[in-house]
Amino acid sequence: MRIAVVDDERPARSELRHQLSELLPDAQIDEGESGAQALEMAGEVCYDLFFLDINLGDINGTVLVNALKNMQPNMKVVFVTAYSEYAVKAFELDVEDYIMKPFDKRRLEKMLKKCGMKKSEKPLDSMKRIAINTEGKTIFKEVGDIVYIETYNRGCLIHTVEEDYFEGKTIGEFEKRMCDMGFFRSQKSYLVNLNKVKELFLWKNNSFAIKMEGYEKEILPVGREKIKILRQLLGG
Repeated sequence: MRIAVVDDERPARSELRHQLSELLPDAQIDEGESGAQALEMAGEVCYDLFFLDINLGDINGTVLVNALKNMQPNMKVVFVTAYSEYAVKAFELDVEDYIMKPFDKRRLEKMLKKCGMKKSEKPLDSMKRIAINTEGKTIFKEVGDIVYIETYNRGCLIHTVEEDYFEGKTIGEFEKRMCDMGFFRSQKSYLVNLNKVKELFLWKNNSFAIKMEGYEKEILPVGREKIKILRQLLGG
């Protein structure tokens, strides 16, 4: 499960993240502090739940919510506010719910249940294997065994812990299938398994690159616009 918390007040973000971590210990939680960053996050990562402060410094949350829903129609959005008068506005904008500051853990737990979020829910449990169509046959591989995927000859090379496979699908298609399964589009040509990232390092021209487990001789560049989000996802 992937959750975003966007609030321009650091203490509020930290408190909400802390309570969410206790209620959903298996969730990956990303933080943002502005409307611009919220759009950037939603453009790069698939989220199950998006907590959005209404009074952000640059873009009001009530304006931002439509853009977020257009970007990710299946994502559940919850308003965060210190003002009860926004409750009616929240439901007018068709968000899932709203929570008040300061946060009440029982209210938060009730809201999570309303959104269908369960403590034991793990993204990989719902789809442990993925079908790879290659050389006239279909191979089923454990998702966790895929190290990274890269574009190659109008399709993709799928690098696993055992061997490589070619499939004619685009990397964008793989991203849609796997972005909520622990994979991240680190650069336009690469989709990486976050659990297999071995090293993030400064590369040429002040850019960054990564090395993956089992493929240490390969250097995978990281897009300049992706590095901040990648650091957050890796906990750096």
